[in-house]
Amino acid sequence: MDWNHYRFRSTWSLPAPPAAVYDALMRAEDYPRWWHQVRRVDRADDTSGVISIRSLLPYDMTFTARQVRRDAAAGVLEAAVSGDIEGWLRWSVTPRGTGSVARYEQVVDVNKPLLRRLALPGRPVFRANHWLMMRSGHRGLTAHLQAV
Repeated sequence: MDWNHYRFRSTWSLPAPPAAVYDALMRAEDYPRWWHQVRRVDRADDTSGVISIRSLLPYDMTFTARQVRRDAAAGVLEAAVSGDIEGWLRWSVTPRGTGSVARYEQVVDVNKPLLRRLALPGRPVFRANHWLMMRSGHRGLTAHLQAV
């Protein structure tokens, strides 16, 4: 097993139609307004940017995200990431009742030296840290969508 390889999945039920959720997720530069662990998003161009995140543990992760798929009709946003993590991430938004469901998938290898050194003993803690970040993002997006 490669202790620096991670696969994450999260499912968020949201109180807004898919188009509104997709629009919010598409504007990564606005994430820091509603997702506090996303500390900074600096657009490089129309399809890429540098993102800095920090959850509960005292380390930052910085990576470049480059859009590889943007399909509003299918509700899919996908990006390749490189930097402290390398791999891909995808949002898929579908309707559910009067709201929607956003499914997040991420498959990455960790490149950050400190996290690589702590891979074996730290893995459960790193996974919990990611879970806490995703829980906060779900809460933040829910509040953001209700305020709009």
